Amino acid sequence: MAISSVKLERMSFLDNLENNLKSLESREEGADDAARRQESRARERAAAVASAAFAEELKKGPYTAELLEQASRIGHALRTKIHIAWLGPNLRLEARERRLELRPTASGIVAVFLENGNQLRTRAVDPRGDPEALLREFLDGMTPPVAEAPPEE
Repeated sequence: MAISSVKLERMSFLDNLENNLKSLESREEGADDAARRQESRARERAAAVASAAFAEELKKGPYTAELLEQASRIGHALRTKIHIAWLGPNLRLEARERRLELRPTASGIVAVFLENGNQLRTRAVDPRGDPEALLREFLDGMTPPVAEAPPEE
């Protein structure tokens, strides 16, 4: 019968003190991180609550319905597919390398114009205004693709 011997090591007072201090430091850092995360969530929630009315107006308002109808009409005229997507409260329209994002904020709805992933400009949107003007600004300078002639035989 083999008996395994267990070797007990005694920690010195200083080793024990050092381990306790490290433990306290890591616990304090964790508490600070948790407080920062909680603060960040509270800010994000406050921003969402503040923009909720504009988000609702963007999702269900007549401006958006007219905007989507005009996007279909203008896209057809330009022979360009305009992709439409809801990303949370934001409405995104994409045509080739261009994007238009309508983002509800606490102060209203903001249009963000992007091209090749780079933000070009932003401007406020009046939900009682003309959505066609916004689309024309978004698609300004875009021309229909040039169809290549079939090869001659």
